[in-house]
Amino acid sequence: MPGRYESRIWPSDPIRDAPPRHRRACRYDVHLPTLLSGLEIRLDGALAALVSEAEQALIALNHEGGPALARLARLLLRTESIASSKVEGLQLGVRDLARAEAKAESGTPPGATAQEVLANIDAMVLAVEGAAERADFDEDGILAIHRRLLEHAAHQHIAGQFRESQNWIGGNDYTPCGADFVPPPPDLIAPLLRDLCETINTDLLSPLVQAALVHAQFETIHPFDDGNGRTGRALVHVVFKRRGIAREFVPPISVVFAGAREQYIGGLTRFRNDGDDGVLAWIEHFAMATRRASQLARAYIAQVRLLQEVWRTKLRALPTVPRADAAAWAIIDHLPAHPMISAPVATAVTHRSKSRVYEAIEQLTAAGVLIPLSSGQRNRWWEATGLLDLVEKLESGESPRASLP
Repeated sequence: MPGRYESRIWPSDPIRDAPPRHRRACRYDVHLPTLLSGLEIRLDGALAALVSEAEQALIALNHEGGPALARLARLLLRTESIASSKVEGLQLGVRDLARAEAKAESGTPPGATAQEVLANIDAMVLAVEGAAERADFDEDGILAIHRRLLEHAAHQHIAGQFRESQNWIGGNDYTPCGADFVPPPPDLIAPLLRDLCETINTDLLSPLVQAALVHAQFETIHPFDDGNGRTGRALVHVVFKRRGIAREFVPPISVVFAGAREQYIGGLTRFRNDGDDGVLAWIEHFAMATRRASQLARAYIAQVRLLQEVWRTKLRALPTVPRADAAAWAIIDHLPAHPMISAPVATAVTHRSKSRVYEAIEQLTAAGVLIPLSSGQRNRWWEATGLLDLVEKLESGESPRASLP
């Protein structure tokens, strides 16, 4: 049983800045979660098999890894971050975001929505590359992810701070009465998160079951005034990385959640409302999403690698083929991590001289690998042919089809 509800009275306040009906005292139900350490998880044969399939799919995805594919790992991490923002209603087109990234790398602040999505990418990087490596993951690790997430948001003053007042989801803006869900009161946040972190640090459960429970429990605690969903989904990858089944590639599980948002929210609701059946139903939903995300990721990794071969073929078709050690080949290696690229970025990632990089960009443009995005001589950017189309399909959860340029 993952928790219980307790009826409480919201006090009246005749001077509250609200319609008269919301100034009166009213009754609401607050959720008091069970500690994760108190849950007993028993999977039947079918669910145990599904969990194993999902973990094997994730392991198979990571066997695609290796130093040469680090740029593809960044592409998947970027995709997961964008989809996690999409779950929260932060919508930004693939090319709009790529342009925003280009602006940010040029030192020009992008728009507010783009800044929030880009901050989520940074927070996910921190979760996977930093927080996951802590010897003992604790509340400070959670705060660090949240701080990175909201440090450029309009309400950045709450970044990295647990809430100190009651919050709620749905209903009205004045009282929790009539809300869809009222998380535990602020005085319970500390012990609940301490228990959650202890669960992250153990290996008593299978990695997938552990990640599923940590995510659902974090969403139930809802310890922040904003940014709970994105932080909670980052914790999924903290668990996967710490348990060693996602060393290189994160599964874009938020792509699946965003594509079936109502089912995702429904699964979290069942987790806290339907006792043991709800917990098992959530584990099943999470396992299916992980399996699907891992399969999608493997398919798109294959497509991106094929696209890179198309680019190399185009480069070889030039009247004068670049030398084997030319910068053009190195740029092709790095393009999956930079769907839009500038000469300074290409110089930084390839460690080649500016003159060699500009020569390479001319060659790649002539071959049709890069498309110039402006005709000016300053702050020029180029788009990798066909790559953003693949990214767009992956972010929509669409299975890849052989339609490379």
